[in-house]
Amino acid sequence: MASKLRVFTKRFFIFSNIILVLVFLLACLVPYLDPHNWWLISFLGLAFPFLLLLVLLFFLGWLMIMRPRYALISGVAMLIGWKSISVLFSFHTPQKFIEKKEQAHIRVVSWNVARFIELRRNTNKGSETRLKMLDLLKQQNADILCLQEFHTSTNPEFYNNIEAVQSLGYPYFYFSYDADGDQHYYSSIIFSRLPVIDTGKVRYPRPSLPDVLLYADLQAGQDTIRVYTTHLQSLQFTRHDYERIEKIKTAEDSLLANSKGILSKLKKGITFRSIQADMVHDVMSNTPHPYLLCADLNDVPNSYTYFTVRDGLRDAFLEKGTGIGRTFTALSPTLRIDYILTSHQFDIRQYKRVTRRYSDHFMQVTDLELRK
Repeated sequence: MASKLRVFTKRFFIFSNIILVLVFLLACLVPYLDPHNWWLISFLGLAFPFLLLLVLLFFLGWLMIMRPRYALISGVAMLIGWKSISVLFSFHTPQKFIEKKEQAHIRVVSWNVARFIELRRNTNKGSETRLKMLDLLKQQNADILCLQEFHTSTNPEFYNNIEAVQSLGYPYFYFSYDADGDQHYYSSIIFSRLPVIDTGKVRYPRPSLPDVLLYADLQAGQDTIRVYTTHLQSLQFTRHDYERIEKIKTAEDSLLANSKGILSKLKKGITFRSIQADMVHDVMSNTPHPYLLCADLNDVPNSYTYFTVRDGLRDAFLEKGTGIGRTFTALSPTLRIDYILTSHQFDIRQYKRVTRRYSDHFMQVTDLELRK
């Protein structure tokens, strides 16, 4: 009887390991599958870190019980999926960020500022957080600020955040908006201490959110560099959606009822972002200058969005960061959805995340040096 139980247990774990590995390898294919046709499989990109953890546990488990040949099931899978693993983790040891910027370096900040939390002029907690965010930007002593989900207003009862950031020492900016009589404007924005030579924008097609891809050509010494910034289609989760997710986590109420709206928004976000990612890739591939992209892609590294947009660019976090590099503060500690990517004319000297929970995203800071 004991012998039969051992055989059953062994076969059960082997079978489970094989099934897990197949799902893991399917998740590794996500970056290469157009979400329009494979949107359901694209969801596996979100689960990739957890699938990897389970594959690794099986690998270590087989080694611990002296079954190295069965460890090959997971070991070979991880080798095949190495490209996906390599964009999930930065394997560098932690390095202290040197706050004093070298003269030859260009310091860049990218941050989704969530409309600076408070729109209307007042003295409440949201306005206090806004002041802390502005002070945090000032502390970075950056040459370029790329801010997503930026809000400003020409209504005197609301905050004019363009003037507020300019007062930190950024005389140049590019912010694209259409005056519509509402006096409230929302988009991404580029602030700079380097003179702006030229600007441009690309609108994404409806019915996606009215986001744009902005660029500004900046004078950096004798050179011209191009800075792109954008915010891709978000999931538009409401407070009710987050409550549904918590109910799913704790198995409260009906799983089907709570999942229906969530899956619909996930599908819409994934498919819209794939269109936007293709556009960003096509635009940047025709750039005549050394360039960088600061973006809230609203997607994880193991995704069609990231692989399409990056396409050989250098990822500041992967080159100088450590660990998983979470940038979104809600839902899961695995969500790195904000990126600073550069063309190969730049050397990435250092990188840091500023993990202050002012916005629902963490600030990213990097020092770049243009190759001679």
